Parts: sequence; structure tokens; C-alpha cells
Amino acid sequence: LRLLEAQLQDQRREHEEEVEALKNQVDAMKEEVEKQQQAFLQTLQLSPEVQVEFGLQQEITRLTNENLDLKELLEKLEKNEKKLKKQLKIYMKKVQDFEASQATVPAEGTWQKRNMQVAVQRKEKDFQGMLEYYKEDEPLLIRNLIT
Repeated sequence: LRLLEAQLQDQRREHEEEVEALKNQVDAMKEEVEKQQQAFLQTLQLSPEVQVEFGLQQEITRLTNENLDLKELLEKLEKNEKKLKKQLKIYMKKVQDFEASQATVPAEGTWQKRNMQVAVQRKEKDFQGMLEYYKEDEPLLIRNLIT
């Protein structure tokens, strides 16, 4: 019963905080609307040329603010890109090290499998100037061919 009462009080407190935050938002919006109405009434009293100039100034201000927001977003994305590239380099290095360790330290059981595979390949295929290699050595071979 006490647990339920405590939960109910928590919910009531959260609800009151939510209502207060929403009231603050409504008040801020009302103030903004009043400011916009006053600015609109002032622009209506101006001559058409001044109205156009005022409208252009407002649009320039809006676009400048939008550009600043986009620049901030671009900077964040560039930082994230650099971070991801660093991580990629680290992981690529780990993969290369792992492949190199796998190529240099084959298990005894894999030698027997390799010899059996080679014997089967020789019986089934005619080699016409092709290189022979083990399937496990393929990443190392590709890396050596590239470098």
C-alpha cells in the first residue's frame, strides 16, 4: 500500500512538473506571438519600399542563423568522420595482424587438410600456368599482390 502511495505521489509530482513546463512554454510562445504582431503592425505602417527592405533584412537574419546552425552540424559530422576513420584504421591494422598471424602459424591438422586438397585438385584439373596456393593463404597473397 505504501509502495502504491509512493508511486502515486511520484506520478503526481512528475505530472505537476510537466504541467509547469508546458505553462512556461505557452507563456514564451505568447510573448513571441505578441512581438511578431507588434513587428507586423509596425511594418504595415511603413512605406512599401521600407516594408520590402525590412522583409529582406528579416530573411537575411533567418538565413544567417540557419547557416550558423548548419556550420555547427557540419563541424560535428566532420569530427565524427575523423573519429570513425581512426577507428577504421585501428580495426584494419588488427585484421591485418590477425591474418598475418594466421598465415604464419598454421595448425598441424591444417597441413594434412592442405595436402589432401592439393592431391584432389591435381587429379581433377589441368594446370595451365596458374599459381597454386592454399585457401588459407589467400588474404596474404592478395595483400602481397597489392603492395
